[in-house]
Amino acid sequence: MLCLVKVHHLNCGTMRPALTPELVCHVLLVEAPTGLVLVDSGFGLEDVRDPARRLGATRRLVRPVLDPDETAVRQVEALGFSPRDVTAVVLTHFDSDHVGGLADFPGAVVHATSNELGAALAPRTRVERHRYRPAQRAHAPTLVEHSPAAGDGWWGFTAVELEDIAPGIVFIALPGHTRGHAAVAVDAGDHWVFHAGDAFYHHGQLDGSGSAPATLRSMERAVAHDRDMVAANHRRLAGMYDAREPGVLLVNSHDPLLLEQAQRAGGGRHARRPDEAH
Repeated sequence: MLCLVKVHHLNCGTMRPALTPELVCHVLLVEAPTGLVLVDSGFGLEDVRDPARRLGATRRLVRPVLDPDETAVRQVEALGFSPRDVTAVVLTHFDSDHVGGLADFPGAVVHATSNELGAALAPRTRVERHRYRPAQRAHAPTLVEHSPAAGDGWWGFTAVELEDIAPGIVFIALPGHTRGHAAVAVDAGDHWVFHAGDAFYHHGQLDGSGSAPATLRSMERAVAHDRDMVAANHRRLAGMYDAREPGVLLVNSHDPLLLEQAQRAGGGRHARRPDEAH
C-alpha cells in the first residue's frame, strides 16, 4: 500500500562523552496522514530544567548539551506545527535519551514493545533498575504495547505494521541492547528509513573499517541486556549495510555521520515493499 509521508531527521540531543567523538540523538518526525509521529523523542525540556532528577548519574557519562532548541518540541514548532499535532511516539526503547521528550507531548500515545514495557515498568536486573527513570513517565502517558517478535517477516526480521498509527510504519524486533529493544521502519516514499535505535552505535561496527571508537564499544557492552544478541544484531545489520539495498536507508540513534547522510537524502517515487525485495 502506498503511504505518502514525509520524514524529517532531527538531532534531539547532542552528547559529548569523554574520549569519544560527539554523538547525536537521531529522532524521526514523520508527517503521516493521521498526524505527526515521532520515532523516539530525544531529550526534552524537563531534562533541560532538571537534569539531576530526570537523568541521574548517567548525565555525567554521556554529558548531554541539553540545548532547549534541540528538543523535539522546539523543532516541531520551528517547522510550523503545534505540539498537539504529534499524535504518537514510537519508541525503540525506554532509555532516558530516547524518552526524555515524551512529557513535551502529553497527548501523544506512546508505543513500545511488550518486552520493553515490561522491563521499564518492572525491571529485573541491576542494569534495568539503573537505566529506566520513572521521572520521565511521571506525566502518565498512554502506553500501547506491541509484539513484533510474533509478527511477520520484514527483510528477514520479524515485525508488525502499526496500522493503528499509519500504514507504512513497521515495528521490528531487535532485542539485545535492552530486553525489548526494537527498530522502526518508515516508508518515506522513494525509500524505507530503517531506524535501528541502539542496535549499533557507530557505522564502523557495520562497514568493516573497525573505526568504531573503543570507548563507544565499551559503553555498548556495559549497558547491553544481552551481549551475544548485540553481536548477532551487528552481523545482521552489517549484511543489510553491505548490500546497499537501494530501497533502505539504514540509520541509528547516535552516529552523527548517518544523521548527516539521512538529512541529505531526498524524496521521490514509492520504494519497494519488503516482500518485493527478494
